[in-house]
This record gives sequence, C-alpha cells and structure tokens, in this order.
Amino acid sequence: MENFAQITPQIALGPLDGRYRKTTEPLVNYFSEAALNRARIKVEVEWLIFLSRNQILPGAPKLTDAEITYLRALPENFNAADIAELAEIEAETRHDVKAVEYYIKRRLDAAPEVLGTSTELPKMHEIVHIFCTSEDINNLAYGITVKEAVAEVWLPQAQEFCTQLNELAHAQAKQPMLSRTHGQTASPTTLGKEIAVFAWRLSRQIKRIAQTEYLGKFSGATGTFGAHLAALPDADWPAISKQFVESLGLTWNPLTTQIESHDWAAELFSAVTHFNRIAHNLATDFWTYISLGYFKQNLSAQGSTGSSTMPHKVNPIRFENAEANLEISCALFDTLTATLVTSRLQRDLTDSTTQRNIGVAFGHSLLALDNLQRGVAGLDADPERMAEDLDHAWEVLGEPIQQAMRAAEIAGVKGMENPYERLKALTRGHRVNAAAMRNFISELKLPPELEARMLALSPADYTGIASELVNYLSN
Repeated sequence: MENFAQITPQIALGPLDGRYRKTTEPLVNYFSEAALNRARIKVEVEWLIFLSRNQILPGAPKLTDAEITYLRALPENFNAADIAELAEIEAETRHDVKAVEYYIKRRLDAAPEVLGTSTELPKMHEIVHIFCTSEDINNLAYGITVKEAVAEVWLPQAQEFCTQLNELAHAQAKQPMLSRTHGQTASPTTLGKEIAVFAWRLSRQIKRIAQTEYLGKFSGATGTFGAHLAALPDADWPAISKQFVESLGLTWNPLTTQIESHDWAAELFSAVTHFNRIAHNLATDFWTYISLGYFKQNLSAQGSTGSSTMPHKVNPIRFENAEANLEISCALFDTLTATLVTSRLQRDLTDSTTQRNIGVAFGHSLLALDNLQRGVAGLDADPERMAEDLDHAWEVLGEPIQQAMRAAEIAGVKGMENPYERLKALTRGHRVNAAAMRNFISELKLPPELEARMLALSPADYTGIASELVNYLSN
C-alpha cells in the first residue's frame, strides 16, 4: 500500500490545507508557522532599531538609515529559502525563538556584503534579543499577526457577507411571508425583515470585533523588569516598554507574569464565536426556508450535481457546509478561550501549542462565510410559494381581529365580549379560509370603519411595518 506521508509535494492532513485550501489560503500569511516566524523576526528587528534610535544602551552603535532599511527588509523579504534555513537552525537549537535570534545574527554577519565593510551590524550580536524572554517576542508576534489577519482577511469577508444580507433584506423588504413560531403558522412578516434581523445581529458583532484592543507585554521573565533594572538601573523601563509595544500598533499591558495574559484574545475569540453562532442560526433558517420552497436554488450557482443517485435534487450544501464549519470553529474558539486565560503560576507552556490553532479556528469560520455567501448568492425568492402558504393560513388573522375587538370593547362597543375565546373557538386546530374568516367578521357587528378595515385584511397584508423596519439597517 502506498504511504501517502512519503509523497511529494506533501499531502495535507487537514481539510483547510487540502480540500479547502483555495478558500483559506489568505490566512497562511498570518497564521502559518512561517508567518509566526516572520512576525518574530519583525519584533526582534524593531527592538534592535528601537534601542539604537533611542540610544538606550550606552556605547551601542547608532544605526544608519541604510542599516535600518537592511534590517527591516529581513521580515519583508522572508522567503522559502529563509524558511528552510530557519527550520535547519531550529533543528539544532530545539527552540523556535532562539532559532530566530541566531537567524538574525547570521544576517548581521552578512550585512557587509550588502552595505559595505563600514557597517557596524556584525558588532551588534549581543543587542539581538537583549532583555527579552521568548514570550516577550511571541506575545507581540501573535498580537501583530492576529490583528492583521482579522483586519485584512476575516473582517472584510464578514463585512462583505453583511452587505450581501443588507442588500437582500432591502430587495425583499415588502415580500410577505408566513411566520412560524415554534414551527407552527404564526403572524405574517416579510422575508426582508427576517433577513434584516440577521444582518443587524451580525453587524453588531462585527462592530465589537473591529474595536478589539490587542494587548502586548515586554517586561522579561516574570514581568518585573528584573534583568533590565540590574543591567541599566537608571532607565525608565516601564516607559520604554510601553513606547515599544505601542510602536507595533498594540496596547501596552503593564501587569503580567512571564506571559501576556491572553484576555484580549479570549475577548476577541468570544466575539467571533458569537458571530459564528448567529451565522449558524442563519444557515439553519435559510436551509428551512429552502425546504419550505420560499427560496429556489439557482442551479448554475449551486452546481450541476445535487445527488449521486437522485437526479432531481438540488441540495442546500452551502448552508450545510457552513453549519458544520461554524460548529468546528466555535468548538476551537471555545477551547482557545478557556485554555489561554489560565497559566500555572508565572508561566506554563499550554498556551504555546494552543495558539498554533488560532488560524484553524479562523479558517473554519472563513470557510463557513465563503459558503454562506455562495449559498445566499444562489437563491431566488419564490413569491408564489409564499403567497400559497399565506392563503392557506387565514387563521392567523385571529390575532388582529381579537385585538380590534378588545380595543372596541374598551371604547364602549357592545357585543365584543370574550374576544380571545371566540377566536380560539374559530381557529384553534382548524384551517380557516377567507370566506369563513370574513363571515365571522361580518357577524361581529363592529363599527363600520373598523369592520371595513378587518374585512380588507388578508394574511399577505398583515405584516405590520415589517418592510419599514428594514430601513434601520441603513442607520
């Protein structure tokens, strides 16, 4: 039997890097091991530049503009050959951050080939990673990559989907539809208003996610600046740390152990999980609307094969795929949230391997969003089918007629007693057609204006201000 593990190019173990690679590949720039190492190199380089520019280390060479450009090119130009070289170094060090340190020192030694023999970079070995513990580098690298991935990949996709829903809600704002509370026929609404509910809910979570505060620490092995103070007692290390962290676009966390506490990450993941669960609710509702016939699936958009054996079928696979991937994403984010906020005493290593799954959690959410967008794009509303259901549910007018009777009785109209009980006797457990409902109304002896208004009602007209409520999406 062929050993697939030995085949080159390598076969992916998981679906995100295999079957669904095309959809999730934008996240590779942020959540892959290579992306993490690139971010680590950036943090190390920026720390070196920061120390030089601010002349924090007495006697240290001051970097020239050319040397700064050279250093900043290290993460910018980090490529396949560099990834392989760093992997070789790590195979020797057996420590990922130490490997990054040695990689940068190699590049300092190679600087004269680019900058000439006058460069001071080869003399700056001991400045690389000075006053740093591995977690100082890691937490900032993760802060940078997660922030960029959310801003550049996940949020745009989520916002695009919300825009798609918004447009569909407005397009279907006036389309009457029978509601189903508890799965039973209920007071009508409009298709657009029901879609608008999801667009509104999702947009609120997007706002929360967009406002995430990404924290970072830079304070040594136990968060005390102990080594910093021992080496340079006159420096204002909290101020230096704050300035450096903020220079990377993060918010400084002054109180930590060896690790940044990951509370910001847990807050972000909880918000994304909430978004996912709303999207999951949307997926199951749209699936149900399809099964009711309220939506027709556009064959060209959904694909040519619905079932391998039943040629008539067009399955709502986009919504089912989204549903499943949202569940996986939520499960992963729940685990990340629970694990990352707990660390034994001043540090344990549970967060290290856990954080390597952040991209997987976002990947399944991104895959679900892609399926939802494609699924919604492949739907056409069926007004005739919705009208058919409405016309078979005249019993739903029991609610407005009852309320009209109550209001009339309060206003002094005689004969309006027991409105709920009388409508219950007419409608509960019975199918009521238009003739029966109008006959009931005519026998109530309502005031003429009220009677005319009730007789003019039909299930399709009884949607309140549903179509107008959709306009709140524009605010």
